Amino acid sequence: MVSTILDAIASPRRREILRLTWSEEQTAGAIHRAMPDVTFGAISLQLRLLLKAGVVEARAERRNRFYRARREAIGAAAEILEQMWDDSLWKLKLAAELAETRRGPKSGPRHVGKAAS
Repeated sequence: MVSTILDAIASPRRREILRLTWSEEQTAGAIHRAMPDVTFGAISLQLRLLLKAGVVEARAERRNRFYRARREAIGAAAEILEQMWDDSLWKLKLAAELAETRRGPKSGPRHVGKAAS
């Protein structure tokens, strides 16, 4: 069980989902809007993995599902996560990790060679 929880929080994207759902319920759409560089399908996959690990819970209401982190299921790691989220250096580290794991074309300047004559 502990290794399942550690596997679940090993991913920077899943940690960000946990942070977003830590204090209040969020819909998958709200989570997706907070992480615009990730597809909705990728968010759904990460939510399924977190649900399977038991670190988030889901509640259905009409056409929406609301997700909330289960702090008690995370155990001692919950305090560590909270300390990381309050740390400015953590925010910079998260941004770098998320950029590194982003799929698709990288943003930034592109080097364009000369066209052949």
